[in-house]
Amino acid sequence: MPQKDMTAGRSFRRLTRGLSDTNLLMSITIIVYILMYLFAIFGLGEGFVKGQTFFNMLNGNAALIILSCGMTLVMITGGIDISLGGMAALVSMSAAVSLDYHGGSIFGAVMISLGIGLAFGLVQGFLVAYLDIQPFIVTLAGMFFARGMTTIVHTNPFNVKNEAFVKLKETRIIIPGMGSVNKRGDYIDAYIEIGVVIALITVAALFIFLKWTKTGRSFYAVGGNRQSALMLGINVKRTTFLAYLMCGILGGIGGFVYFMHVGSGSASHAAGAEMNAIASSIIGGTMLTGGVGNIIGTLFGVLSLALIQQIVSSVGLDQAWWTGITNASMLCIFLIIQSIIIARRKKANLSATKSVEAKGVKS
Repeated sequence: MPQKDMTAGRSFRRLTRGLSDTNLLMSITIIVYILMYLFAIFGLGEGFVKGQTFFNMLNGNAALIILSCGMTLVMITGGIDISLGGMAALVSMSAAVSLDYHGGSIFGAVMISLGIGLAFGLVQGFLVAYLDIQPFIVTLAGMFFARGMTTIVHTNPFNVKNEAFVKLKETRIIIPGMGSVNKRGDYIDAYIEIGVVIALITVAALFIFLKWTKTGRSFYAVGGNRQSALMLGINVKRTTFLAYLMCGILGGIGGFVYFMHVGSGSASHAAGAEMNAIASSIIGGTMLTGGVGNIIGTLFGVLSLALIQQIVSSVGLDQAWWTGITNASMLCIFLIIQSIIIARRKKANLSATKSVEAKGVKS
């Protein structure tokens, strides 16, 4: 091996020593996000300095954070779920119809949302885990079913006028000390919506679940190598089923948070949300092949996509396709980074193993 390659390999091992693939990819996502935000602050004006700019990214993407967390769970086990966007639309329409046309309560709307998510999780999880049907096919059917059912529930889009719901939707949580002064000299408090609190609680709960519970660790084992997981005594089918069940429930919760943000029902709601969830998970360090992923990274993946959209808008490129182009570019960059890092680490580990074996032979 050339001296230059050996030096680079040793430097890489020293730099990443102690970091798992999951934590390494998450760290890169966080660093890239911070660098992008610094670029926005120093290159695009004072708007990004205001705390409300950051909170608005959370407000507008609270539902996507929850949906992306569900996507991360199934991707860690080596699966995928592209029904989440349709599920969110169905939840929004069902809750809206219940509140405005059937005199329902907010509690009833929440139960409907959770019931829809639970039903999707049970059916899709059973088909994937116990009948061994490809996840893409199962969830594709789920996406079509959800979109079709949304139109059956109600055809035309409408805004919800239920007074209790409108009051809930307009509730704001003030963030002390993070406000700003507008052009007229008035101080404006910074705020977040209730959905943001739900999203952050979800992230914290799932982070604890994946990191410190036996079931959570089994998700990584199943996604990393199913045969090895079986040899370790892990019930692979039950673990896979649980991942899709949790994803479905998170789809119901995310759908209701989305409904609280938009305050309406429409068959076109959450269009493309499943693709944004996949992109956020990948950018956050989750591998499509399974076994690697982190909920905190997924959170920053969502924030990265939101920041890109904000930056593109700030430079005057308001057309929707520019956001799509930049998102696609960022996704490709992170996929390349993932491939390089994983390949480099495998090469470094292989070199280290060979070096130890060589020393053993000499001794």
